[in-house]
Amino acid sequence: MTVPLTRRPVPVLLCFVVAVVIVAVVGGLASANAASQYATFDRPSWAPPSWLFGPAWTVLYTLIAISGWLVWRAAGGFTRPAHVVYAVQLVLNMLWTPLFFGAGLQWAAFAEIVLLWLSIVATIVLFARHSRPAAWLLAPYLGWVTFAAALNFAIAA
Repeated sequence: MTVPLTRRPVPVLLCFVVAVVIVAVVGGLASANAASQYATFDRPSWAPPSWLFGPAWTVLYTLIAISGWLVWRAAGGFTRPAHVVYAVQLVLNMLWTPLFFGAGLQWAAFAEIVLLWLSIVATIVLFARHSRPAAWLLAPYLGWVTFAAALNFAIAA
């Protein structure tokens, strides 16, 4: 007899963690020279130092994984459209770094980050229907992406 996934929360949490780790690794591979590239950009005075991005994203990715898992638990499994939109925002998150740093396409990256921002808002709205804590865990992510979009725009302009 197999145990339903809803009774095995830890393996499912690990799946959410693996998903965000894949996103982080792809971003990391695409931004191997990001710190040196970032130093060459004409940045606004409010741009953070490059060392801040790693710790910030570590916290954000942790919150993103927990958020997806909380909705999974609250809904009794994967739920559409909430987890579909969640997956879309992860893919959009993964694509930004290769566009901005890997390909040097700052304007394309800006257009993409606007789509990412919209998908995060949609994820928050859909997650709130299942778990308010899960939705609130995405608030820092939305704030950071808002800031990153402004920084992206300032660097591209």
